[in-house]
Amino acid sequence: MDAWQSFPLGLALVFLWCVAMLRGQVTYWVARSVTEQTLRHTRPTTGWRATVHQWLSSDALDRGRGAVERCGIGAVPLCYLTVGLQTMVLASAGVLRMRWWRFTLAQSVGALAWAAIYATVGFAIWALAFEAVLAGGPWLAAALAVALTLVVALGHRWYAVRRRRGPAAEEVTTARSRPASAPR
Repeated sequence: MDAWQSFPLGLALVFLWCVAMLRGQVTYWVARSVTEQTLRHTRPTTGWRATVHQWLSSDALDRGRGAVERCGIGAVPLCYLTVGLQTMVLASAGVLRMRWWRFTLAQSVGALAWAAIYATVGFAIWALAFEAVLAGGPWLAAALAVALTLVVALGHRWYAVRRRRGPAAEEVTTARSRPASAPR
C-alpha cells in the first residue's frame, strides 16, 4: 500500500485508466465473440462451451442486459461506480453487440471515474476496512463472513421466491380484479 501511495497522481490515474480500459475491452470482446459464435452454432451440452452458454443465458447476465436496456449507453460508465454489476454490464454490451466506438467512448468516461476514485481514496478505504477486520481478530472476521453469507443466502431466497410467485400472480386476472378500463 505504501508503494502505491508514492506514485505521482497523474501516473496513477493513467495506469489505472489503462487497466480499466483493458479489462473492459477484454470483457466486451470476449462476450461479443462468444455470443456471435454461440448464436451461429448449436447449443453445446458439455465442456467449457456449455458453461459459457449457461453464463450467456444466466440471470446475472439478464440483469446486466436489463441495466443496459433501461439506462442505454449510460449504464456503461455508471457501472464503473458499482461493485458486482460492472462485469455484467460490460459483458452485456458485448452480448448486445453495442457499436464498439460508442462502447469505448462511454467506457472511457467510466474508466476515468474509476481510476480517479482508486488513485485517490479507493485503495485507502479498502485497506482501512481490511485492517479493521484484522484488528478485530479472527472472531470478527468469522462473524463478518457468517453475516455476509446470511445476507447473500436470504437475498437469494427472497429473489427465488419472488421470481416463482411473480409471473403466476400476474397471470391470474379475473373479471373482478380487472380494472374497468382494461380491455376484455
